Amino acid sequence: MVFQDPLGSLNPRMKVWQTVAEPLLLHRLVAPGGVRIEVHDLFNRVGLSDELFDRYPHELSGGQQQRVGIARALAPNPDLVVLDEPTSALDVSVQAKLINLLRRLKEELRLTQVFISHDLSVIGYLTDRVAVMYLGEVVELGPTAEIFTEPRHPYTGALMSAVPGDDLLDRKTRLMLPGEVPSPIKPPPACRLAPRCPFAKDRCRQEKQVLRTVGAEHMVACWRAAEGEISTEDFERSRVALEV
Repeated sequence: MVFQDPLGSLNPRMKVWQTVAEPLLLHRLVAPGGVRIEVHDLFNRVGLSDELFDRYPHELSGGQQQRVGIARALAPNPDLVVLDEPTSALDVSVQAKLINLLRRLKEELRLTQVFISHDLSVIGYLTDRVAVMYLGEVVELGPTAEIFTEPRHPYTGALMSAVPGDDLLDRKTRLMLPGEVPSPIKPPPACRLAPRCPFAKDRCRQEKQVLRTVGAEHMVACWRAAEGEISTEDFERSRVALEV
């Protein structure tokens, strides 16, 4: 796993090469004599210089710290890596380099990445499939391109309306969800979006929603969308002008 806070996820008392070596030793993946060679290969794979081998985490930049975290996650040669907001704590210029690294690693290693993020531009660039969550529940699941161009759940529609488009009108309007986000400790009993959804009906407030198939690989937790009562076109028509 790769964590959101790169410095906080590294042991301050361990040199960075030791941090990367730890999973190799714990799982006995490499003989003790070959550990430094394996760490060298991992450093090279994530774009870190061997000059950093004997540094401590606080002596590295944020981008370098996160690369150490990625190297550590790759050490056991996993099929899947979970990345929890891995770029959000970094400067924009550093974010771009790290995102390109993650994409390269995914392609080179045929690595499955579960990428948790609120940054829609990063999600659109890195992922093949998207699961949209609201108050702890998945409300829509499908191919990234389809989710971005044809969102079916009202919450997804509201999210996508915030993505800047080429059309000037798109940039000045949004699909708005009125009211405050309910408490995740005591969420609404049926559809969790119902109190804020401009398309909600009585059934939405009474019936728990489950994921329903609306395409070959596309599912949505909204009965109105699943039964064709609302669509992407309705989201577009419901946009309102932003206050300046």
